[in-house]
Amino acid sequence: MLRSATRSIGLAARALPKRTFAHSAIARNAFPASLHTFTEEELMLKESVSRFAQEVVKPQVAKMDETEHMDPSVIKGLFEQGLMGIETESVYDGSECSFTSAIIVIEELAKVDPSVSVLCDVQNTLVGTLVRKYGNEDIKKRYLTKLATTSVGSFCLSEAGSGSDAFALQTRAVDNGDHYILNGSKMWITNSGEADVFLVFANVDPSKGYKGITCFIVDKDMGVQIAKKESKLGIRASSTCVLNFDDIKVPKENILGEVGKGYKYAIEILNEGRIGIAAQMIGLAQGAYDIALPYLFQRKQFNTNIGDFQGMQHQYAQIAVEIEAARLLTYNAARLKEEGKSFIKEAAMAKLYASQIAEKAASKAIEWCGGVGFTRELGVEKFYRDAKIGAIYEGTSNIQLQTIAKLISAEYK
Repeated sequence: MLRSATRSIGLAARALPKRTFAHSAIARNAFPASLHTFTEEELMLKESVSRFAQEVVKPQVAKMDETEHMDPSVIKGLFEQGLMGIETESVYDGSECSFTSAIIVIEELAKVDPSVSVLCDVQNTLVGTLVRKYGNEDIKKRYLTKLATTSVGSFCLSEAGSGSDAFALQTRAVDNGDHYILNGSKMWITNSGEADVFLVFANVDPSKGYKGITCFIVDKDMGVQIAKKESKLGIRASSTCVLNFDDIKVPKENILGEVGKGYKYAIEILNEGRIGIAAQMIGLAQGAYDIALPYLFQRKQFNTNIGDFQGMQHQYAQIAVEIEAARLLTYNAARLKEEGKSFIKEAAMAKLYASQIAEKAASKAIEWCGGVGFTRELGVEKFYRDAKIGAIYEGTSNIQLQTIAKLISAEYK
């Protein structure tokens, strides 16, 4: 789907060239375009991913939710369609597309299954981006190709005592000649059940505080232990595990970037990642909405479609407005990021609002469908369960509010 001209596409009719802002619809016109203005390639991508989600993902959704296990055929399909290395350069077998392209993919997948969406999101906006931005040529050659074509990656920052206070982490890496000895554990780690590559944040010098934090690339076969897989309320097919690292030898050539700069990398990448979570949440909201609305015009009470009652009309009109507002916040943040402009406040706003609207939209969708909405027959209740995580991971809602307030206050002081 997204492979460069040197690779076949799969669902798309032709290879998708890299989207750069200079070739966007905005740049081609002498006047500003709307946030709904996409390039031809982006529109092709949106259509192709939507088709993949409907044809490949949707038949597996209920089973994956029940078994709390991501079907290997879905992961294989994501790789085959080029959706696991969206921004990665074609020289590393990536699709060499834009950040906005990644956001489109995340949203479209979430309309069908937010669990699949977050797997793709973490692979692209966190793991792949970190390796691309901070890896040297040796690391890029060893890891970017496998991350784009065969290997799931995992971002390992959170611990039992370091959630929102991420830099209170206790995992240690001790210098031992040509390698480091890694000891510690991580919690709440997305993709860890399927991952072969782990980006692990550990402190090499606790006396320096957060300035000792360093990012290591750890292969699963180095000795990563999956200690426990969490059983969750929502996004159940997405693995969330506790990881243990016991005297793991990590070669020094597997340090990502510079020693002591891990805290900086984590902050930067999570700012980008929040736009990805916002995209997941608006896709989720739209997915629930798209299930509920047809039902409103099929179900009759008092010889009238329930969707034609004014009280109901006002409700679904309001939710439509709020989903659209969340989408505009999200794509605005994505385009600011692409343009190289400040986007931290906008990313926090998008993530905060989109997570709120996802929960609200999914809840309303259940109410609109009545008793059948409360059952698993329509599938709308799954979106409600999946929505709750949006206010928690990659920065809680309170952390987003704090970030927004800090940046606003700086403008007025």
